[in-house]
Amino acid sequence: MAHEKIELPYSFDALEPHIDAQTMEVHYSKHHEAYASKMNEVLAKYPDLADQNPEDLLTKIDSIEMDSADKKKFINFGGGYVNHNLFWEIMGPEKEIDNELVGKIEAKWDSVDNFKKEFNGLAGTLFGSGWTWLVENAQGELELYNLPNQDSPLSKGHKPILTLDVWEHAYYLKYQNRRPEYIENWWNVVKLVP
Repeated sequence: MAHEKIELPYSFDALEPHIDAQTMEVHYSKHHEAYASKMNEVLAKYPDLADQNPEDLLTKIDSIEMDSADKKKFINFGGGYVNHNLFWEIMGPEKEIDNELVGKIEAKWDSVDNFKKEFNGLAGTLFGSGWTWLVENAQGELELYNLPNQDSPLSKGHKPILTLDVWEHAYYLKYQNRRPEYIENWWNVVKLVP
């Protein structure tokens, strides 16, 4: 069974002016589509894995039986598939504040502003391509960190909550080399926190 990328829950222009319609269309229709397609190509070689949830496979990536080259491809393409699915879902044109999450953020960082400042700092210093993550670790505590490429917190046993795509394809058409401006403006389309 081929895994389909999630249906984008809003139109390409819904996040304007913070994320432009052209970037959204290329990012979703080309980049995310390629991750889904290439992930499915890898899984097609392994019928016993092909029907399994990609999130579950990333969670147990160290123990699944797969050729090492294919495993690396799955980490890259499966990670890209899963990471982007979450990325689309946490954004939207309307806020849907998660008060429980806000409470946990405030308990850990004293305020949402302090949390955003630390998150932005991490995203701004990520070298090359990757993602900045807010996760819940195995002890149920919130953590912030960067991961390179399409690596997933699921492979670390962590539950992803929020993520920012810091690959240039996520922002370059609008922001060019102004990554800090992209990072700051992204919070305007994050649904879960004020």
